[in-house]
Amino acid sequence: MVAYVFPGQGAQFVGMGKDLYESSPVAKELFDRANQILGFSITDIMFDGTAEDLKQTKVTQPAVFLHSVIVALTSDHFQPAMVAGHSLGEFSSLVANGTLSFEDGLGLVAKRAQAMQKACEAQPSTMAAILGLEDEKVETICAQIDEVVVPANYNCPGQLVISGSLEGINKACELMKEAGAKRALPLQVGGAFHSSLMEPAREELAAAIEKTTFNTPKCPVYQNVNAKPFTEPAQIKENLIAQLTSPVRWTQTVQNMVADGASQFIECGPGKVLQGLVKKIHRAAEVASL
Repeated sequence: MVAYVFPGQGAQFVGMGKDLYESSPVAKELFDRANQILGFSITDIMFDGTAEDLKQTKVTQPAVFLHSVIVALTSDHFQPAMVAGHSLGEFSSLVANGTLSFEDGLGLVAKRAQAMQKACEAQPSTMAAILGLEDEKVETICAQIDEVVVPANYNCPGQLVISGSLEGINKACELMKEAGAKRALPLQVGGAFHSSLMEPAREELAAAIEKTTFNTPKCPVYQNVNAKPFTEPAQIKENLIAQLTSPVRWTQTVQNMVADGASQFIECGPGKVLQGLVKKIHRAAEVASL
């Protein structure tokens, strides 16, 4: 069974999507429509802007979404049997499986990006990658800190991203190193995504999601909040609203997709980050079964 997976923020690069725009009339039409919906020429920034321009959350999120969705919609591959996306990528996956229209998906992503930008500016915060520690150990250390610090992205065994206040993340990084982490690396991000510090953004996005039509999808989406498959529009909405302040359970998502029959993972979008994570999750499962 074929699974489509969609990357999140951080997969962007200058020049992304230009080849699609120039080679596919369908892609060109979708990019041009996106410029109209957004009210600015995102294609100019994607194709010819600077890395700095592309790094702004309000640009990055629609840019990665657009590239991902257009790759999926113009793909020669079979229709997927299941889909999933990492954080922002979940919105791309919902367009690919027909839950959301292209226009509604892009509108929600633009709202999400603006709301997150606002929340980041209101309260400076950050994230850090913790490498080489077991998930349980990372969770225990986070729980000991008297600031907001939580697990945010369960990327693969031995790679967990934490999210929280500036002071909390600094303390956590020290404690993780003392506990034997190979690396505890603060990330160059705008704020504490997938933590309670995103609550103002969650509320803003929830209002937009509630007003949007969600259709019955063509195949299940495995959602970040609990890594389980869903096809019921009301439940998909609820999980998507919870996503901004909940961790991304990517390790568990891939494990569940494999258990349900996924034998091929096709990454739709810029880069190959998710392919790398899928391989590491497979490898860890093979080691565990020895």
